[in-house]
Amino acid sequence: MCALPWPSPPLSDGVVTLRPWQPDDIPAMLVAFHDPVFQRFSDWAPLTDAAAREHFSDLERARLRGEVLDLAIVDPAVLGGVSLHGVAGERGRIGYWLAPDARGRGVATRAVRLLVRWAFDAVGLTRLELTCGPDNVASHCVAERCGFRREALLRAHQPFKGGMRDSVVYGLQNTRL
Repeated sequence: MCALPWPSPPLSDGVVTLRPWQPDDIPAMLVAFHDPVFQRFSDWAPLTDAAAREHFSDLERARLRGEVLDLAIVDPAVLGGVSLHGVAGERGRIGYWLAPDARGRGVATRAVRLLVRWAFDAVGLTRLELTCGPDNVASHCVAERCGFRREALLRAHQPFKGGMRDSVVYGLQNTRL
């Protein structure tokens, strides 16, 4: 597969914009990754400046391989991140996280909707999946508001903090085909 292109111009709905990560975003990212809610639902995060820079390099290599597109959600401050990952053939997965002060404002819903439209229209994907922990109620709500349908509960599906975590799987088909 060829590289995933950067959306040009950056994706925006007039409230939030999705753009490539920049080195100046690292302090806001690190603050968000130390948040207890983020830590509860995630077991990954570069927690130092050097680790964040290496993470950006890893993401760029994955983008060039056509596997991942990871974008900052801004307004213009960094509100969180959203990604298209696991791209294979005509399928991909959506992921997202928010800084504490961005939660409860519809930011994740706006960002996911923008990225879903772009993934279907510009990349030509026909199916997207979104997974989250069974107890991550906010992520369930985002998925459903964006049109994803709950399809399965997979037991011991994903490595998580030294064990295995169950995952709720949501799916969305491109209905514009």
